[in-house]
This record gives sequence, structure tokens and C-alpha cells, in this order.
Amino acid sequence: MEKTLSKQGVQMESRFLSYMEKYDYENLFICQDNATGLKAIIAIHDTTLGSAVGGCRMWTYNTENEAIEDALRLARGMTYKYAAAGVNLGGGKCVIIGDPKTQKSEGLFRALGRFIDRLGGLYMTGEDVGTTLRDMEYIRMETEHIVTLPKELGGAGPISYATAFGVVQGMRACVKEAMGTESLQGVRVAVQGLGSVGYHVVEILHEEGAELLVGDIDQAKVEAVVEKFGARAVSPETIHAEDVDVYCPCALGAVINDNTIEQLKCKVVAGSANNQLKEERHGDMLHELGIVYGTDYIINAGGTVYDTDRLNTGGFNYERAMGKVTRIYETMTSLINISKEKNIPTYKAADLFAEQRIEEVKNAKALRTRI
Repeated sequence: MEKTLSKQGVQMESRFLSYMEKYDYENLFICQDNATGLKAIIAIHDTTLGSAVGGCRMWTYNTENEAIEDALRLARGMTYKYAAAGVNLGGGKCVIIGDPKTQKSEGLFRALGRFIDRLGGLYMTGEDVGTTLRDMEYIRMETEHIVTLPKELGGAGPISYATAFGVVQGMRACVKEAMGTESLQGVRVAVQGLGSVGYHVVEILHEEGAELLVGDIDQAKVEAVVEKFGARAVSPETIHAEDVDVYCPCALGAVINDNTIEQLKCKVVAGSANNQLKEERHGDMLHELGIVYGTDYIINAGGTVYDTDRLNTGGFNYERAMGKVTRIYETMTSLINISKEKNIPTYKAADLFAEQRIEEVKNAKALRTRI
């Protein structure tokens, strides 16, 4: 049935198109299936380096606009993440509007798999917030364009440890800049969020001899970590204000904002959470305060670097994949050097680093077509 757009609908469309034009997005797909209840958005930012890859997130978004904004923002982040990590993939993201605790079904994920398959490899998906390896298996029943899979299906299996390992490598580079040592022995670290990645961050830091403070809204997780690793429990709402060397946010984004910056007592901010800066100017403020910021999409790239190792390599290899994750230390060190040379915040250095690689590859591909 033909439907006329309301004035509000036209304004919404104009706003998203303007945003896509500003950051040079390629595609935005809206997917729905009445039979399974699927409502999903697939955003593709840039495919200069290769097919767009990004996880499939399921979340209880308050509005459709909020879901679209999240997909667009996360897709662009994936472009920069892969470019800076030296991986030949572009950036994309899929978000499903729904409660991951009550609205999942095999049919819903298989319907999404059919939509992804129609794109013919333009976009490949994987596990993300609210989705699991089991969900990825359902998607795989309908399309081969999927990255995150169990080992028995040729994938890398769980990726949270690799993400955490990469975070610690990036943290180490930041600590060296701020404190003059690569060792994390005795370094006071406040870890906010004890999900699958945060837990492994604590585990690795404990092995390194760090002094740990931890906080999470789930008290059971806190108690388990305190008992196993000897960490000290603090409030998750005020953990950012603790007198520590490193503040390590591993939960929600936007934790670096006008309110929290005034309360920071750390030398380094380095964690796995996406979009830690509420606004870009907050990265400028960290720089002015002399706090070394481990740019989120740089140091949390370990999981996706590990996960995508099997693409274009003939299969997954653990040693090769973890070797790539270890390089996050080198990448973060390079960004710190660029930051100092140009007197710019590390988040701007990271963007510059990624954009230069994309431009170089774009020029190389253009040369190939002219011969």
C-alpha cells in the first residue's frame, strides 16, 4: 500500500541522509519480517579496504531513530578499527530492535541471514552485544557471509579473551608513556564492567601483578572476581573517580564526559568499551589534562582482528591471530608518537592514521584501474 511520508518522517530521512553525506556512508538498509518479528538495520560505511564487516547487536532501543543512529555510528567505527589495525576489511554494523532475553528465535536470525545473503558479500556479520555464537549458527544456515562462528564450523570460537588481551597491550603502551615502564606490576587499575571482556582483562592484569579495583552493576560478578583475583570492590557509579593509575572502562560508552572528567585522578584511560568519549571535545580535554587516552577502537580491536584471521588466509590459525592482536601495542605506541609530534589528542591521531591508510589503498586501487 502506498504511504505518504509525514513531515516528521521527511525530516528524519533528511537528517540521516545529511549525516551519511557528512561521513561518506555507502548504504543503509532497513529490514523487517512480519512472520518472525525481525526489525533490523544494516549500515555500511566504507568498503575501500574490503567487504564491510561488523557485529550484529540486539538491543531494546527506545526508538527506530535511536537504532539507526547506533548502526551508523558503529559502522563508521568499524571502518576506522580495521583500517588502523591493518586489516583489509571495511566497516559495517547490524542492529536488531528487540529484547535479547525474550524475543530471540531461530526464525528471526535465519530471516536476518536471508537479508544478509541478498547483499552478496557486501556485508558480513558476527557476534556482538545481545547475540551469541548460537545465534550466529542460525544466521549461517542462510548465508555464508558471516565471520563469528564456533570452532567446529570453521570459526575462531569465543573472542572475548582476544579482545581483553588486546586491551592490555594497548594499556601497556599508554602506561609506558605516562609512567615510563612497560611493566604493569603494581600499577593500580580500576576496571569498570565485568562482562566477558572485563573479566578477562582482570584475569590478565592479575597475572601481570597489577593492583585491581573492580565495579559492576551485577554484584554476583563483583563477588566472584574479588574472591578469585583478590581485587577490591568499589561502586560502579564512582569507580572513574578512584585514585588509580589507569581507569579501564569495559561497560557502557560515553563514560568520559563533562561530569566524569572533572573527577578523574588517573594517568591513563584505557578500556574495551566502545565510544568512551561522549563527544570528541572530551578527548581534547583529556589531552589538555595530560591523561593518556588509549583510543577505544584501537585497543579494543583484538577480538575482531582475531575473529577475522581466517578470511582470505585459508582458515583460522591461533598463533597467527594472536600475533596480530599483540601488534596493538605497536599501533598504540605509533599513535602516541603522532600525538606528541603534532600536538593532537590520541583520538585524532588514530583517525588520521586510519584515514591515511584508507586513502593510500584507494589511490593504489585507482592506479590499478588506469593500467
